[in-house]
Amino acid sequence: MSRTATPSSLALVLSESEGPLRHRIAAAIVDALRVGALRPGDALPSSRGLAAELGVSRTAVVDAYDELAAAGFVDSRAGSGTTVATGADDAARAGAAPHVATGPVHGSTESTDERSPGIDLSPGLPDTDLVSTRHWRSAWRTASARPIPFAAAGSRGHRAMREALAVHLRRTRGVVADPDEIVIVPGVQAALRTLVGAADLTGRQVAFEDPGYAKARITLAAAGARIRPVDVDTDGLDPHDLLESDAAVYCTPAHQFPMGGRTPVTRRAGLLARVGDRLVIEDDYDGEFRFGVPALPALRSLAGGDERVAYVGTASKILGPGLRLAWLIPPRRLLPRVHDALEVSGEKVCSVTADAFAEFVGSGALTAHLARTSRTYAARRQAFVGALDRHLPGVELLGVEAGLHVALRLPDGCDDRAVAETIEEHGVRVRPLADYRATSDGPRGLLCGYARLPESRADHAAAVIGAAVAAAAGSAGNRSRSGS
Repeated sequence: MSRTATPSSLALVLSESEGPLRHRIAAAIVDALRVGALRPGDALPSSRGLAAELGVSRTAVVDAYDELAAAGFVDSRAGSGTTVATGADDAARAGAAPHVATGPVHGSTESTDERSPGIDLSPGLPDTDLVSTRHWRSAWRTASARPIPFAAAGSRGHRAMREALAVHLRRTRGVVADPDEIVIVPGVQAALRTLVGAADLTGRQVAFEDPGYAKARITLAAAGARIRPVDVDTDGLDPHDLLESDAAVYCTPAHQFPMGGRTPVTRRAGLLARVGDRLVIEDDYDGEFRFGVPALPALRSLAGGDERVAYVGTASKILGPGLRLAWLIPPRRLLPRVHDALEVSGEKVCSVTADAFAEFVGSGALTAHLARTSRTYAARRQAFVGALDRHLPGVELLGVEAGLHVALRLPDGCDDRAVAETIEEHGVRVRPLADYRATSDGPRGLLCGYARLPESRADHAAAVIGAAVAAAAGSAGNRSRSGS
C-alpha cells in the first residue's frame, strides 16, 4: 500500500556556491532526501510557498522542481502537486545528483581556451541546461526506434518535422504555411546560401542592416551577393532607405540584431509595400522570446508576405546551436528553385535529429520548454538590467523587451573594442558593437547576452562592466575637453 502524500515543511539550507539558483535549490532537496528529512511519497511544498520560505523567486523553485523531475527524483502531475519518487532516497544516498556539475563558465562552449572568462555574456547562446532531460531523451528514444534511413533525406524529406513546424509557427508566430512549403536546412547560413542561388542574387545588391548579424552578412557576400549596409534606428530598418538598385533586403524585424529594435507593424507593412516584387529575407532568430510586450506579426504573415518574404527560423536559440537545424519558407514562386539549389549543394539535415526535434515539438515538450525558459530568462534579464542600473545609473539599454541580449550604448568617443577587452581581463566576456558594424561609422556599445547568466552573478557582472564603462567614458570626456 503506497504512502499517503503529506505536505512537507522543509528547512532547506542553500549552498554558498555561485552556481545557478535552481541547481542549489534542487541540490538542497536531494540533501534532504539523503539525510531522511524527505522520503518517497512525501509532497514537496508548493513552488510559491517554498519560494516565500527561501526568499527567492518562484521561477527558481519551479525550475528546480523541473530539474528534479527530469532526473527522476520527483513526480510532477498537473493538479496533484510534486511528490518524491520511489527510490529517490536510495539514489540520493548513493550520491546521485539532479544535474551534471559544470565548470566555472555557466553553460558549455566549444572553446578550450584556459583564459576563458568566468562569466560569458556572448550573445546568441541559450542555456541548454534548461532543456528537460526527460523530454529530450523521450524524443530521441522515439526517433531512434525508427528504422535506419536508407539514404540521407533531401530538401523534400523530414515530413514529420515539417508538419510539427507548420503547427508551431502558426501558433507562435502567426505564419501560416503548408508543410510542403517548409524546407529543412542545416543552419541559417545554409538557408542564406540557398537563397542567393535560388533568387539569382549573385553579383546583385542586397540591402543589409548595419549594425547587423555579421555571420549572415559574410555568408551572403561569400555566396556572391553584394552587400549594401543600411543604418538602423530604434525601430530597425527604415524602408525609405531602400534603393531601386537593391535586389533584396535582409532584416531581423522581431528583435533587430544586435540593437534590439522591434519593427512596428506600420513599418513592416511599409517595407512590403516598398520592395514590390523584390525579395525580403526575414531572419526570425529569437522571435519566441519577449518580455511584457505583445507579439508582433512576422513579416511573412502580413498580406503579400507569402509572395515576397523568405522566412528563416532556427532551433539554435530555443534549444541549442549544436543541433544544426533551421527552416526556410521561401516565397511560393521560389520554392522549386530552392529545392533545385539544395539538390546541387547537397546540404542536408540528419534524419534522426529532425525526427527527434519533430517529436519534441509535436509532444508539447517545446511549448513547455518555451514557457519554462521564458520565466527563467525574464528573471535573469530583470536581475541583470537592475544590476546595470545600479552600477551605471542612466545607462542607455536597448533591446530589453525581447530576445536574449541587451545592447549597452557607449558615448561616441569610446572605443568599444578596447572596453570589451578590459572587461574580459576582469573575467567577463561581452561583445563590442564593432564586431557587427560593416563600416567604421555607427553606434558604439556592448552586446550582453544574459540567457546563461545566473541571477546570483548578475551584480558581479554588472559591476565589472560598469567600472570599465565609467573609466572609458571618463577618458573619452577628458580627450574631448583637451581637444576643444
